[in-house]
Amino acid sequence: MQCYRSLDQAATATPTILTIGKFNGMHLGHHYLLEQVVQRARAIGGLSMALTFEPHPTLVLQPEIERVYLAPERERLELMAATGLDRLVILTYDDALRRLSAEAFMTQVCRAIHVAELWVGPDFRMGYRAQGTLPVLTAIGERLGFAVHPVPPLLIDGAPVSATRIRELLHAGRVAEVPRLLGRPFTLEGEVVRGDQRGRTIGFPTANLAVDRHMVLPADGVYACMVRLPNGEQQPAVTNVGVRPTFGTLARTVEAHLLDWSGELYGQTLRVAFVERIRGEQRFSGIEALRAQIARDADQARALLRCR
Repeated sequence: MQCYRSLDQAATATPTILTIGKFNGMHLGHHYLLEQVVQRARAIGGLSMALTFEPHPTLVLQPEIERVYLAPERERLELMAATGLDRLVILTYDDALRRLSAEAFMTQVCRAIHVAELWVGPDFRMGYRAQGTLPVLTAIGERLGFAVHPVPPLLIDGAPVSATRIRELLHAGRVAEVPRLLGRPFTLEGEVVRGDQRGRTIGFPTANLAVDRHMVLPADGVYACMVRLPNGEQQPAVTNVGVRPTFGTLARTVEAHLLDWSGELYGQTLRVAFVERIRGEQRFSGIEALRAQIARDADQARALLRCR
């Protein structure tokens, strides 16, 4: 998959099957759409292309909503490439782009790219104030020379797969149910940075991850996880997400204790896959009570991960 940061870079006279979307999590619905785009492009001997935006439009339109991504950028790109997509265009979403009408935007796209067909979901809307509905886009396509192909949503348990459904599960801590919609466990990725090192003092050293502040976090609590090290090795872990109330911490952190493993991780990037929630976050009467509970959490995580 070739990746471009402007329409001019991606310019092509080859007939192209294009889709446009946020692709903020590359869930199974996104896979379903992209795979159909790829198949259609191959059928006509053309190119398959996706167009997306950075930052996520919600961060510009609703800045009070800070956490929007369901997968780290590197993972999203890996998953898009795995569908067989030929090209990805990532455009900067700013106020100028926000103000473009659907027709003005598609005119710019079609000047650079020979769009044969635009494949989008049935509820797709684009352009200033989301006025570019499917009927509007169909009329625009008639003027600019492309056909609009609505793609029915992928249904699981009778409802469309969506980022909203996945966020609701994460906010409830129901990480074990997420793979059914996401297609894989929910993951967080970040560089290991120095924290207050309290974990070492109680016998459970943790890797404190500097996670992208725009990533959605699961509900505060303790989770059984699998951690991928930079060398590709997978290690079981018990991970705490939250504010550590026993120590009076206010900022939310993500800290993984790798089970039965020792080594230096500072400065390395880890990917943490959430398998099952063990419990919610609690305040303990003191360090000894906390240490005893973490030991129980570690034993429960070992049992859960051993049974996978």
